[in-house]
Amino acid sequence: MKAPISWIKEYVSVPADVSTEELTHRLTLTGLKLEAIDSPGAQITGPLVVGRVLTMEPEPQKNGKTINWCTVDVGEANGTGEPQGIVCGAHNFAPGDLVVVILPGGVLPGNFAISARKTYGHLSAGMICSARELGLGEEHDGIIVLPADAGEPGQDVRPVLGLDEEVVELEVNPDRAYALSLRGIAREVLVSVDGASDFRDPALRDTPPANDAGYPVVLEDRAGCPVFVARKVTGFDPAAATPTWMVDRLTAAGMRSVSLAVDITNYVMLETGRPIHGYDADKLQGPVVVRRATPGETLRTLDGVQRTLDPEDLVVTDDSGIIGLGGVMGGETTEISESTTSILVESAHWDAVSMFRTGKRHRITSEAGKRNERGVDPTICEAAADRVVELLVELGGASADPGVTVVGEPPAMPVITVAADRAAKVSGMEISEETVVETLRAVGCEVSGSGTLTVVPPPWRPDLVDPQDTTEEVIRLVGYDRVPSVLPTPPAGRGLTRAQQLRRRFSRAAAAEGFVEVVTFPFVGETDFDALGLPADDERRRALVLENPLSNEAPMMTTTLLPGLLKAAGRNVGLGASSFGIYETTTITVPTGGAAPILGVDRRPTAEELAALDEALPAQPQHLGLVAVGDAETGGWWGTGRPVDWADAVDAVRALADSVGLRVTARAVEVAPWHPGRCAELAVDDQVIGHAGELHPKVCAAYGLPRGTVAAEVDLDRLAEHAVHLRTAPVFSTYPLAKEDVALVVDASVPTADVEAALREGAGELLESIRLFDVYTGDQVEAGRRSLAFALRFRAPDRTLKEGESARARDAAVAKAAELTGAVQR
Repeated sequence: MKAPISWIKEYVSVPADVSTEELTHRLTLTGLKLEAIDSPGAQITGPLVVGRVLTMEPEPQKNGKTINWCTVDVGEANGTGEPQGIVCGAHNFAPGDLVVVILPGGVLPGNFAISARKTYGHLSAGMICSARELGLGEEHDGIIVLPADAGEPGQDVRPVLGLDEEVVELEVNPDRAYALSLRGIAREVLVSVDGASDFRDPALRDTPPANDAGYPVVLEDRAGCPVFVARKVTGFDPAAATPTWMVDRLTAAGMRSVSLAVDITNYVMLETGRPIHGYDADKLQGPVVVRRATPGETLRTLDGVQRTLDPEDLVVTDDSGIIGLGGVMGGETTEISESTTSILVESAHWDAVSMFRTGKRHRITSEAGKRNERGVDPTICEAAADRVVELLVELGGASADPGVTVVGEPPAMPVITVAADRAAKVSGMEISEETVVETLRAVGCEVSGSGTLTVVPPPWRPDLVDPQDTTEEVIRLVGYDRVPSVLPTPPAGRGLTRAQQLRRRFSRAAAAEGFVEVVTFPFVGETDFDALGLPADDERRRALVLENPLSNEAPMMTTTLLPGLLKAAGRNVGLGASSFGIYETTTITVPTGGAAPILGVDRRPTAEELAALDEALPAQPQHLGLVAVGDAETGGWWGTGRPVDWADAVDAVRALADSVGLRVTARAVEVAPWHPGRCAELAVDDQVIGHAGELHPKVCAAYGLPRGTVAAEVDLDRLAEHAVHLRTAPVFSTYPLAKEDVALVVDASVPTADVEAALREGAGELLESIRLFDVYTGDQVEAGRRSLAFALRFRAPDRTLKEGESARARDAAVAKAAELTGAVQR
């Protein structure tokens, strides 16, 4: 909303020492945020004066254009007192007219410097200005002709044109439509600026009472249009020009001048906030009727668009049919034109919700609709109509018809009950009951009671409907800037939850193994599952489909972390990285198959409904995925390097488990996207937690990765279930270690993990560690079998082992391995 400061001060007195900056600062603190302070003449420098045209000689040019060679009296402004010779291309003036002249040395908006220059065979010393050249509007086909009493030649023209006016632009919240008017802004200045007083309400005026001589109006839908006021004028001069002062104010407020009748309705709308519509009364046929549209009805609105109406649209009709969309836009058939001499003025109050829906439905944006859809004072319809009639009579030579039509009555405002100390409790400020009452009355509320207040908001404040609104009103006017900054006291004894601590531990363990954390997008498509080589019946293909995906190529939530990690790894390889490891910890999404119920918003859901919502939520377990590329150990002068292999991926998962006191067992399986024979199924206490190994060569090729790339993915939630959360430091024995090595021959199909588990079980409590250090297949072992060599280490916590104790423990371990796996000692 743009408002000239002088116009604001017509309705409220502001102390002389309050600058525009201070005034707008106070408005900003109370909710009307300053967007800009503009002065139309701020970009104009140099001599800008009143000039009187003395002579005007038309001179046709070879290009078909006719210019005027003029002599203009600019008084003593040019330093000589002699007439100024100026070339002008406009033709809407004559000798004797007063015009606006900028002399050489002046600068117009856009940094357009004026100098004496030769043009069309003359030395033109200055410019006769149009409104567009001065930044006062878009009119540029004709220059500004000043009123005869505008001043003497050579006089500074800035005060005449309002170029020294300051215009403030304020951001108005949608629920405060009253501030889309000078009336509303002046009222805000009254309650915001210290020392402001003497509010003069432009809507407070004596209006003639309703009578039976008014134009007939019928309200069939009083919920959509509670009040309809109609006034008529006759004998209006359609050729009457809008006075300069009104054009200047409309322009400063951001509206263009159209015609006197339209300008008057816009002026009163800016003045009071009440949208007004005018009909050519001679084109009306029969009484005006307000109703809802019927299916299939159409209307050609003032913007020339033929619109098909909706049964929810409020329309204004007469005997000829629909003549306007109520409160939004009029129709072409009754539009005020250049020949209109009789005008019916409509000042009606419309339901805000209906206005908003109609405007959105038909994609119509107008100044009237902007106000009607936000809520306007319903009690000033008669005053606004009377003000329009007054201006039509005064400026357009019209005669006011004695008939006055007033149908309906304004809706009642809500009665609000609020505790007097509520504002103090909410804000933390000391706000007395007396201050609360004074503040609410200052904004127009009726307040009664003590302790518990009964508040009736003013009719121009439809945003005040409950105790929260009145409380906010008090706090904003007392001052948001005075609300104390008090930080809440955090509860003691709390920290990270067990799940959070475990997730951090897992992440640190992965980082300690040399992997770098990355974050990828959780969206996948069928092409990602194809690249992983997943079979058609793989459970991981059953993903949750998004209603509005970011990309049609990835419309689903991922069920595995590998697609995102492999894409990230491929990008790094493409950028020249040859050896690296990356990991990610986040959730995957597993659909449950249930559909979420659609619940209403008029009540709290029942326990059963909340349970149904929870049931429909997809499972989102926490996973960790990792990928390693290139060398596990770099070669150099110290020796040869080693590429990563499937065991590195398995060892990384073992490190995760070890960080929470768990031991992982591995078993060979065939699962996509890993290479057959180089994939391990990982388990803790016989519960599968994930898989690790070397990726299939086709998968590597699909993602642009070198052969031999390894990956792993584990379910952290399952690891957390078994985790030893609070680990104590291990107790080390100071007694000597006993070493025993065994080599066992087993069938090639027997997993190494099974043999290790059997040895561990048979060895008993003295076993400190077990390690596989050799696997042999060759001439000394039968075909289809292999030899596994294990290093067993025994130690007692409280004594030195006696001769034979470690051997007996070794033999017990071998016996158990023979029993459970068929192993034979070599």
